[in-house]
Amino acid sequence: MDIKRITSSLLGFPLVLIVLLIGNVYVVDIALAVIAILAMDEYFNAISKIAKPVRWIGYLSCISIALIHVIPETYLSPMTVLVIPILLLILFIQVIVTEMKTNFKDIAYTLFGILYVVMLLMFFAKINAMQNGNILIWYVIFAAWGTDIFAYFIGKFFGKHKFSKISPNKSIEGCIAGTIGSILVILGYTYMVNTFLGMHFSYGAIALIGLLLSVIGQVGDFAASSIKRYVDIKDYSNLIPGHGGMLDRIDSLIFLAPFAYVMLMFI
Repeated sequence: MDIKRITSSLLGFPLVLIVLLIGNVYVVDIALAVIAILAMDEYFNAISKIAKPVRWIGYLSCISIALIHVIPETYLSPMTVLVIPILLLILFIQVIVTEMKTNFKDIAYTLFGILYVVMLLMFFAKINAMQNGNILIWYVIFAAWGTDIFAYFIGKFFGKHKFSKISPNKSIEGCIAGTIGSILVILGYTYMVNTFLGMHFSYGAIALIGLLLSVIGQVGDFAASSIKRYVDIKDYSNLIPGHGGMLDRIDSLIFLAPFAYVMLMFI
């Protein structure tokens, strides 16, 4: 049993709890911006083996998460529409100014990192700012964590059939258990909020959401693993003992966040 992994999880949960329960949307946005910077730095360090990412625009994009509820919606909506064209404009200006010392491959990997880390993580902030967002945000967290915990322990002790060479430690048994675990955890959470907080969430809808988010989150986990395999690293960093880096810890969370945002709008 990985004691470091369990200890890190037990220490990390209270910190997440404090930020989400006590912090307002601005505090949460700042916390997400810090997380994005850490994850982006790990991504850039990983791909530096094969490219020269434009780091300054990546880090600046991360900081923008802290501003999404500061900028008035009147100005934010047009900026959201133009975000990809603006990024492309800036990145190609970088190519021109450096006379192709920064090349197309460099800006392609940079743009992917911004889309992968920043754009996906922004949906976490959007969920938190929804009506009852302080309740809904835990569906995202519990769906991801429930999947990870059940998949880890069932896969460790009962996993016999490997799922994919992308992540050879993952088993079919673990993946199935993770999905079941996600559903059970968020159904238990739904019972708590319906009983003690006066919510009226449908258990059937929540079970379906748990199923879908778990599957999507596991695809996100494999996606992160495929990047690591491509650049031949085991973890993005050793920031969190037993878990690797920040990006190793949030890979499934950020992948399922946009889908969770849409699904939670209907409950």
